[in-house]
Amino acid sequence: MELTDLPALNAVLNGMAGALLLTGYLFIRRGDQRNHMRCMLGALAMSALFLVSYVIYHANVGSRPFPGEGLIRVVYFVILVTHVVLAALIVPLALVTARRGWREQFDRHVRVARWTFPLWMYVSVTGVVIYLMLYQLY
Repeated sequence: MELTDLPALNAVLNGMAGALLLTGYLFIRRGDQRNHMRCMLGALAMSALFLVSYVIYHANVGSRPFPGEGLIRVVYFVILVTHVVLAALIVPLALVTARRGWREQFDRHVRVARWTFPLWMYVSVTGVVIYLMLYQLY
């Protein structure tokens, strides 16, 4: 694998994190705590692998400018800015949520998970969208 392959890997890791988050959510809605925990820990692992890969790529290659023009450029930057801001917020939120679940502090876990889940899903999905816009569509 070369450095130039890492953006695609990052998109796959983001997509896998999103799929695990959604699956974990569905499991807990059915009352299946065991599989919920497995999926959420898997999502945390995918996001951690993403972060390592992202840092390696950008430390070696740098940033890639968005070549689109007009309205699509505005759309791209709105998605990018919201993604970056929420990605920074989701790290401590996800860790707190996981810690509370791990310690079986379920009332406190649920209170923060109601915020963590939709924000983390947004970050995971927009990570894939950003990849597609930056590396595939333009």
